[in-house]
Amino acid sequence: MPRSGHASSWAEGFGLAMPGKSGVFDAEQLLELSRVRMPFGKYSGRLLIDLPEPYVVWFARRGFPRGRLGEMLQAIYEIKLNGLEYLFDPLR
Repeated sequence: MPRSGHASSWAEGFGLAMPGKSGVFDAEQLLELSRVRMPFGKYSGRLLIDLPEPYVVWFARRGFPRGRLGEMLQAIYEIKLNGLEYLFDPLR
């Protein structure tokens, strides 16, 4: 499967805003992230927001899948990297 690297930031690729830049996260996009399940691999069927951090970091190092899933995984990576997982607490 072709993979993309860090060519675009997750904020650009997924459309989420970093706090301090435009000030808020888009609630609908966070809801979407909280509902999507991993479609393949070791954690197939697990919610993206519940993927273990080392697994998401592995994708960051090896390259995210192309397309929407890759953009979402990149967003999850940035959220976890910046300690913002608490944003998903009310969505669980």
